[in-house]
Amino acid sequence: MMLVTDISRTAKLAFALGAVLLAALSGHAWQQDQSMSGMSGMSGAKTDPSGHACDDMGSSMDNMNVMGASMGGMTNHMCITPTRPKQAGDEERAKALVAQVRAAIDKYQDYKKAIADGYIQANPEVVQPQYHFINKENSRLADTQFDPTKPSALLYYQTPTQHFKLEGAMFTDSTSANEDELNQRVPLSIARWHEHTNFCAAPADKVKEYHGAHPKFGMFGSIHTAEACKAEGGTFIPVIFSWMIHVFPYEATLRDQFSMNDDAAHVH
Repeated sequence: MMLVTDISRTAKLAFALGAVLLAALSGHAWQQDQSMSGMSGMSGAKTDPSGHACDDMGSSMDNMNVMGASMGGMTNHMCITPTRPKQAGDEERAKALVAQVRAAIDKYQDYKKAIADGYIQANPEVVQPQYHFINKENSRLADTQFDPTKPSALLYYQTPTQHFKLEGAMFTDSTSANEDELNQRVPLSIARWHEHTNFCAAPADKVKEYHGAHPKFGMFGSIHTAEACKAEGGTFIPVIFSWMIHVFPYEATLRDQFSMNDDAAHVH
């Protein structure tokens, strides 16, 4: 059973991601690929509303990633790329990527330098286990090319003595990217990309239902079908946000460097 404190943090994060982060990305996050081109390379028994292959979060997560309450609470609203068999060179590619990311973001230990370079804090009025500082230009660039030195967002957490402590970076990719393309960017034998799906945006008179122990709307909401969303007066979005992956280059192992537990601080 999830602890009350975990529920509270999850609800806050749901609102943060479901509302203000959308605005911060200035429409970039709302893109939804309507065509099915490029999907022939996808594998797996389960697919998201756009035809992407997905692993079931409840049963298929392997030991590569340990999810916290926030990610685990989005079972009905997530698509996670299936794990591929390890190929020669995968670990070397992943380690080289982590090294590139670390070298690129080290200067943002001082979050004020991140702000100066165009990273904007999402939902600053809400206390969160992890803070996203979004870079709009990098997010747009990520739709057409993958650059490990230009993350779409920087990830920070708070400590008793430090307002924002850098822990990693988030990279995104176009919703039209297929499994092979995602694997070219980050080996799918090592890491898991994810996207958010089945999002029901609350009508204006029901926004309070993003919150609470049993939210109805948003990425932690009980509503996850178009029919149920329509019945509640909401707006259903089959695929919301781009493909995403988090990299925590200050962790010691590949498993932790590509962790999906956003509730835990990835310290260094």
